[in-house]
Amino acid sequence: MDVRNDMTNAPATVAADDAPPAVSRRLRLITVIATFGGLLFGYDTGVINGALPYMTDDLGLTPFTEGMVTSSLLLGAALGAVTGGRLSDARGRRRTILVLAVVFFVGALGCTLAPNTAVMVVARFVLGLAVGGASVTVPVYLAEISPAERRGALVTRNELMIVSGQLLAFTSNAIIARVGGESGGVWRYMLVLATIPAVVLWFGMLVMPESPRWLASKTRFSEALEVLKQVRSQQRAEAELREVSALAVKEDQQKLGGWQDMKSTPWLRRLMFVGFGIAIVQQITGVNTIMYYGTQILTDAGFTADSALTANIANGVISVLATFVGIWLLGRVNRRPMLMTGQIGTTAALLLIGVFSLVLPSGDGRAFAVLAMTVTFLAFQQGAISPVTWLMLSEIFPMRMRGFGMGVAAVVLWLTNFAIGLVFPSLVSGIGISNTFFLFVVAGVFSLAFVKLYVPETKGRTLETLEAELRARFS
Repeated sequence: MDVRNDMTNAPATVAADDAPPAVSRRLRLITVIATFGGLLFGYDTGVINGALPYMTDDLGLTPFTEGMVTSSLLLGAALGAVTGGRLSDARGRRRTILVLAVVFFVGALGCTLAPNTAVMVVARFVLGLAVGGASVTVPVYLAEISPAERRGALVTRNELMIVSGQLLAFTSNAIIARVGGESGGVWRYMLVLATIPAVVLWFGMLVMPESPRWLASKTRFSEALEVLKQVRSQQRAEAELREVSALAVKEDQQKLGGWQDMKSTPWLRRLMFVGFGIAIVQQITGVNTIMYYGTQILTDAGFTADSALTANIANGVISVLATFVGIWLLGRVNRRPMLMTGQIGTTAALLLIGVFSLVLPSGDGRAFAVLAMTVTFLAFQQGAISPVTWLMLSEIFPMRMRGFGMGVAAVVLWLTNFAIGLVFPSLVSGIGISNTFFLFVVAGVFSLAFVKLYVPETKGRTLETLEAELRARFS
């Protein structure tokens, strides 16, 4: 199977749209509302970082049940990704996001009111269903509604909202802990805040349009044109609909859309192999060990508990700033070199975290050295690897099965995340933090080799042009 990245033909030039200002404002509003799904994704995955130490005392958690509470969300996200992908292909992107807003609300409320570990694990699993569904549906929705020349920037706004949600979680955790750290159940206040953006997402999506490409895939071409005219000039909308409609008819004839097509179509199998690899590469950097256990890592490095909570805000701040840089870079450089640069940076930072934890004596010196390297790690991860990952997964699959294809790839991503989140506390307990990070360094080397050998370039094409190129390349 040769799926190397020799697809080096210059991308088709995409003319800028001469859309009136009202159309551009409409596109920005759609992006802001839809990416509240990313904000919830970020808050609900990041809030456990500060809540876990207080929850451990109240619920009597062991290292294993700590891992279960953390990773049950990730297991739910794996199921939510594939379910959300299938649902969005069958029922529409917008309707799926509305359903996910309700699940976000119910899951967050369940976590807040959980009386014991078992209920907390179940509630986190339910919350994970929404996180996984949003991780697939929101990027696909944005990719399908964006003009080709702005797709990278607009889809990556979701990544910006994810890291903003994590920063919001880290900051609110620190504030709540300082205000009420001595009172029982302070972690419940940290968790309940996630209900607010869920309400905003639900009401906002009520007045947002459906994806024009999903409408076209259901042969609802007149409705697709009306949506395109909301976010394009009329001439551009009509030209784009002709391209989308022709592909929709072709895919309908070929019946692309599910597991049977995946198994019986060689180029789709090869494309899915690439999608799986991109998903794994994003996770085996170990990014979510820092997102979920960052406070504990900093405490082990030498910070006090309160200082670690405050210092962890630096991780959130750098994630947001790096994502801004990533959005800027995506409009100027190719995706694949950006992904490789991120891999080199994260692997080097993890190596230094392991070395500093091993050779520096406990105290302020080691604490700030480790903090500096976690910040450096997140700069490369959130400025390059994460935005490219979610963007490429939203781009590479055919229109008729885009939600399904991204959903299956996201299952692999979330299961990898689940496995790392589950075993990380036990690994640190068993072999120490230095050796644990050295394992991630080895994984980073293999990831870099995979990206160099197999990942194609996707920048600068319309989704329809990209699909034709990938079909030709992998056939």
